[in-house]
Amino acid sequence: MAPDAREMFPVVYEELKRLATRYYRRGADAVEPTSLVHEAFLKLDAHGAGWSDRDHFLAVAATAMRQILVDRARRRRAGKRGGGWCRITLSKLAAGNDDVIVDLIALDDAMRDLAERSERQARIVELRFFGGLAAPEIARHLGVSLSTVEKEWRRARAWLGARLRSVPV
Repeated sequence: MAPDAREMFPVVYEELKRLATRYYRRGADAVEPTSLVHEAFLKLDAHGAGWSDRDHFLAVAATAMRQILVDRARRRRAGKRGGGWCRITLSKLAAGNDDVIVDLIALDDAMRDLAERSERQARIVELRFFGGLAAPEIARHLGVSLSTVEKEWRRARAWLGARLRSVPV
């Protein structure tokens, strides 16, 4: 029987907290890391599905955290009508530069467009950026070769970089 969220959560808690801390340092709507992790857990627990392994749970948790952050950013932007976000490249994000502020709404919009173009590329970006998974972990999770993940990551990064540069500040 596949483990549920209550069984998987303690196994990956510290890793999720590290990811949430990175988002927090990047200005992700000033959501405290512990709050983000716990809100994601509640979302996953309510879902009630089992996960095949640690990587699968992290991938689903990454999606949940992305949705939470984007929803908060959209509510905040609706109230403030914008607000000085800094546009950046995915290279800086993937490098783990925690000093960079991310416009989560622009990134989410670009990710949706990318998913229409290539679902796998969008999933690779999501797993790498939001899930913090390395290329070999992504390859295992998606059931593709490491070279495919690396090639698709380069293509997705280039496409998103061009897309995000074209978004007016």
